[in-house]
This record gives sequence, C-alpha cells and structure tokens, in this order.
Amino acid sequence: MYDHKLAIAPMMDWTDRHCRFFHRQLTRRALLYTEMVVADAAIQGKRDRLLGFDPIEHPVALQLGGSDPAKLAEAAAIGEGFGYGEINLNVGCPSDRVQSGTFGACLMKTPDLVADCVVAMKAAVKIPVTVKCRLGVDEQDIETALDAVADGVFAAGADALWVHARKAWLEGLSPKENRDIPPLDYGRVYRLKERYSDRFIGINGGVPDLTEAKAHLAHVDGVMLGRAAYHMPGILAEADALLYGVPPQPFDPDTLLETMCVYAERHIAAGGRLGHVTRHMVGLFHGLPGARRFRQILSEQAHRPGARTEVLREAFAAVELLADQAAA
Repeated sequence: MYDHKLAIAPMMDWTDRHCRFFHRQLTRRALLYTEMVVADAAIQGKRDRLLGFDPIEHPVALQLGGSDPAKLAEAAAIGEGFGYGEINLNVGCPSDRVQSGTFGACLMKTPDLVADCVVAMKAAVKIPVTVKCRLGVDEQDIETALDAVADGVFAAGADALWVHARKAWLEGLSPKENRDIPPLDYGRVYRLKERYSDRFIGINGGVPDLTEAKAHLAHVDGVMLGRAAYHMPGILAEADALLYGVPPQPFDPDTLLETMCVYAERHIAAGGRLGHVTRHMVGLFHGLPGARRFRQILSEQAHRPGARTEVLREAFAAVELLADQAAA
C-alpha cells in the first residue's frame, strides 16, 4: 500500500544526493525525491552520476521527465535496477527546457499521452509508479484539466497522484514566477480527493511548515514540502513525531555534525568539494541564535578550494557558542 504522509519535493539543482543524505539525518520517515532526470539522460548518460544514491536515503523516489512511453519505461526499469522504491513522472515542471521537449507541465494538455506513459512504466517495473502534476496550464479550466489527468493515470494503474495546487503558465511567466504568482487553490485538490476517496492524493505548493502540513492531512493523504524543507531543514527533525506519531527523538547536533563530516570527507576523497555537501545545510539553524554566523561561515569558506570538514566544525561551534551566550 502506498502510504507517505510527508514527502520532500523534487527540486532542480537542490535535491541532489547530498541534500537527500542530509535530510535523511533529520527524518527517517519522509519520502525523498531526486531532481527530475530526463529519460534520455537515464538511458544514455552517466548513470552512476545521475542516478547513484546512498542506501540510507530510503525511502527515495526517482522522478523522470519525458513524453515517450517506451523511453520512460526503459528509464523506469533502469531506476528500479538502481534500487529506487518509486518512479514518478513529472507533469508539472514549466521550465523552457521541458517545454522545448514537450514534457513536464506541457503534458497537462495531453492526458491520454500521460496515461500511456503510466501504462508503459507500470509494465516495466514492480515498484510504485506515481505522477506529479499541476492543476492545469494556461487557460485550461482546472476542474476539467485536473480530472482528465487524474482519470487517465488512475485508469492506467498509477499508485498515487501528487498535485501542485497551482496552474502553470507556459507563456508569460518564468519558472521562478510559476512557483509564486499563480494563486494556490488547495480546495481544488481537496475536491479531487473527495472524488477519489480510495486513491492516494497528495498536495504540494506553498506549504510553509509542519503545522499546516498536518492540517492538510485532514483532507488529503500526503503533503509535499519544497522550499520550506530546503531553506529551514531543521523543521524536519520534528516531522516523524508530529506526522507519523512515533516517539520524538531529540535533535542531536553533535551526532549530525559527526555524520555529515564523515560523509563529506568521503565525498572529498572521491574528488568532490565540501561545498557540494554544505550548500544544502546553510538553513539548518534558521531562527536560532548563531544561525547567521553559521550561514556566513559555510557560505564564505566551504566553497574554497581545499576546504575540509574543519569548516563545518567551526560553523557548528559558532552556533553552540552563541546559543550558550544567549542562554547565559
């Protein structure tokens, strides 16, 4: 049974393997998503770089972009072979790149093709196949557009539908503007869930914190956090207890520091840079004493050539020192 009350949204240039490893230290239950990987790249590209991940990231899903059922099926099978627990089809990204390839949010205009893609992917893998979409695009009526996609993908066997509760404007708005300007309409997603009471419907878009996430769960099956989880990752430390009802685990910065240092040193030894890891951590102590100094140290020092984990230790120490001074 597909049952994910909380997911971290797939975000281009953000939810890479280092981000996911870090987020997994804060929540054991949330479903983590990769950045969107184009099906052609998964088939023809450097798979270890594009698809590789640490087993600790589970549960983790691979999001694919594309509109060719055969290629998506092949890419899905490759993803299953890499060990992903779910394959998700992107039907919501409005970037110029996906528009030129006639996939992403463009697929809202061709629900029959989306259904064909799901059929092909389901036939190729044994793991869940899901879809992430928008309410509609451009001048579409969100009532009929969303129903058409939902009807098609569920008839095709999709295990879940995640809905970003905004339209996407393919002309006139940039991808960044499409994340904020089209108005949110959570009620439309709630109505879809009422129509599909026996299917998994998840909601995404503008959810600022776990309190609001929990409120959405009175109406839908799952909530997907995007920028809130990335810019304030510390909130994820409370997610398992608040949303899944497991006994709360005190946030232990010392344990987190040691885990991330070991991980970063391994990445550096393989030819990477400290900043590849720490760039996802700058918002960790958002709102707490010392957070500004923490961000400053990581932003200024972690990206320098030759930077090692001493930088990360210095940043954590600054937070602890300032926190102690504030409490005195």
